Amino acid sequence: MSRILAFSGSARRESYNQKLVRVAARGAAAAGADVTVIDLADFPMPIFDEDLERREGMPEAAARFKQLLLEHDALLIASPEYNSAFSPLLKNAIDWASRATSKDEPPLSAYRGKTAAILAASPGGLGGMRGLVFLRLLLSNIGITVIPDQIAVARAHEAFDAAGEMTDEKQRSSVEGIGARLHAVARSLGS
Repeated sequence: MSRILAFSGSARRESYNQKLVRVAARGAAAAGADVTVIDLADFPMPIFDEDLERREGMPEAAARFKQLLLEHDALLIASPEYNSAFSPLLKNAIDWASRATSKDEPPLSAYRGKTAAILAASPGGLGGMRGLVFLRLLLSNIGITVIPDQIAVARAHEAFDAAGEMTDEKQRSSVEGIGARLHAVARSLGS
């Protein structure tokens, strides 16, 4: 069984991406994964600043987020697209968790050897697809194997009902399938 940490790169209360990652997480859980869904709004972190880190150490919320990364084998990430890239909230969380907290900690220990699946939802016609290109590149550069499958949900403001469920059954099945595939790949790689 794989342990998957699922989260979005949005802190907005009614985030389409948080709704999307919950659907994918449900697919992973149905396939047998042990899934933990978190909201980055519960992990408020200052903008990464090496002087702040030197003075005060890693902020408590960043340390809690990093610990969750260390405890899980795979990541399920949905991110909004901000000006053709992934969100600054997501980048900041990734940056803080990349930092070593002891002299003997290997570089990027929270990421190396992990597997990830990426998704996006946007009110626009491309669904956040452009941002996924940069997110895939970043995750690969820090040692994460990103599965080829990905989903970008266009017109996200029409894709979910009031309860946060996807209204299109075929699309919902595809999103759940991403979660299931992540579990299968993580399990086969021994992540």
